[in-house]
Amino acid sequence: MVGGACAFPRLVVRPVREKPMLDVRRREFIALLGGAASSVLWPPAAQAQQSSPIPRVGLVSIGADPGDPVVFRPFLEQIRKLGYVDGQNLILERRFAAGHDGLVSEFVADLVQRKVDIIVVTGTREAIAARHATSSIPIVMIANPDPIRSGLAASLARPGGNITGLTNMDWGIYGKRIEILKQVVPGLPKATLLLSRGNGIYARGSPWEREVEADARSLGVELSLVETEPDDVEAAIASAAASGSQGLVGASDGVIVARRREIAESAIRHRLPTMFAFRENVEAGGLMMYAARVTDLSRRAAFFVDRILKGARPSELPIEQPTTFELVVNLKTAKAIGLTVSESFLLRADEVIE
Repeated sequence: MVGGACAFPRLVVRPVREKPMLDVRRREFIALLGGAASSVLWPPAAQAQQSSPIPRVGLVSIGADPGDPVVFRPFLEQIRKLGYVDGQNLILERRFAAGHDGLVSEFVADLVQRKVDIIVVTGTREAIAARHATSSIPIVMIANPDPIRSGLAASLARPGGNITGLTNMDWGIYGKRIEILKQVVPGLPKATLLLSRGNGIYARGSPWEREVEADARSLGVELSLVETEPDDVEAAIASAAASGSQGLVGASDGVIVARRREIAESAIRHRLPTMFAFRENVEAGGLMMYAARVTDLSRRAAFFVDRILKGARPSELPIEQPTTFELVVNLKTAKAIGLTVSESFLLRADEVIE
């Protein structure tokens, strides 16, 4: 399909480091997210009800921060529509790491100690941390790339254990992202995968890396990998540009989302066309995204929470797959880097940001 004019597929499937902070800074940051700012992150009513029988649900995300729940926004909207009011008949314990990978395990451990009724996680690192921390508290995933290959589920139909939720099927669509990027960047002889250190799936030497490299070769694209820490974004992207890369593909990772503005601004400075897995990256100035519609997955996760609170066992709730994939293009960014995007390509996009 490379260079072709056919529409992008709409797949329908039935459900079936950052560098370690100094100890003082780390304590201050944890205090900000988990203690001193609790009146901002967790409503006073929720704090007062800690010993009450009101169910408590922990929300854990690397990509979100206290001021922006990012992927959790649709979940929070849907949970309200289902009749839950935070601080009244449900307590939401928010644990948003703002890109600080090292905080995730500590956040999960804290939620387990508080004996929350459910833990809802966004990505792979959060899900793995939660699974390691508890085998009894139900865990609901919002967008795991491959629960089976991640070792989180026995099967999609019957996941077993204490974990269920949704997969965004992200593992298998990086070849498609490179293919789409090649349609916009004529030739695209070389592209770079931007990874965040510490991700157990998207890592050097992983089965995923080998699969993506094979997909790229089949498209005639030389692929290189560059890893970044949250504070090293500029250096990583500068390295990609210096290597002769003509395109940048960001991994589906909470750190990539949390640092979306820095990544977008750096890529624009180096005139690198970019492709991402989350629309937040494109809204922040990235060129394109192609992925499952995460807003739908996030909303669906609220129904999992509702069913578990009403007595369902996570082991018996099938992991659901996405029904819609979307392509979003930021035309303003294309103009900023001097890239001409054809009208026929724009007509095939689900959304064009101007």
